[in-house]
Amino acid sequence: MKDYFSIGKIVASHGLTGEVVLQHALGKKTDLKGLQTIFVEERKDSFLPYFVESTSAKNQQEVYIKLEGFNTKESARRLNQKEVWLLKADFDKYAAKSSPISMLGYMMINEGEEIGEVIEVIEQPLQVLCKIMYQGNEALIPIHEESLEKIDKKKKQVFVNLPEGLLDIYAPNP
Repeated sequence: MKDYFSIGKIVASHGLTGEVVLQHALGKKTDLKGLQTIFVEERKDSFLPYFVESTSAKNQQEVYIKLEGFNTKESARRLNQKEVWLLKADFDKYAAKSSPISMLGYMMINEGEEIGEVIEVIEQPLQVLCKIMYQGNEALIPIHEESLEKIDKKKKQVFVNLPEGLLDIYAPNP
C-alpha cells in the first residue's frame, strides 16, 4: 500500500471503443502522456494493473484513458466508480507540486511531535482532510489556514497546529 498513491476514480465510460473517464486530483491539467500502467482497486487493498493504450486530457480534473483489453463501452463500464492508483514514481511525475495530493507520504508534525504519515488526502470545498494512522487508529486531520503552519517539501513534512483535544478523539481507549 505504501508504494501506491490514490489519484482519483473512474467516473464514466466514454465513446464506443472502451475509453473511460478518470477524475483525478493531481492538481493540474494533464494528459498523463507516457503513463504505461494504472492500478484499479477491484476490492479493498487489491490492486490490479491495467495497461494504458492512450490518454488525452478532457479538462482540469479529468482524462480520457483507453485501457488494453477494453474495446466496448459495456466492458469499460465495469470499471465505473473504481479507485485508481499510481506507483510512487508515476505519482511523483504527474502530480502538481502545489496540489494537496502531493502531501501523500509526508510526515505530519503537531507541536514538534510526529503524529503520523499522510496516507490519504480528501479535498473538500473549504478544507483538505489528511488521513493518518495515529496510535493505530485512522485519524482525519483538517488542513486549512488556521491549522497549517508550513510544508517542508525537502524533508516531506507537514507542520500543523491542531485544536486542543482533536487527537484525543483518535487515541485508543486505555
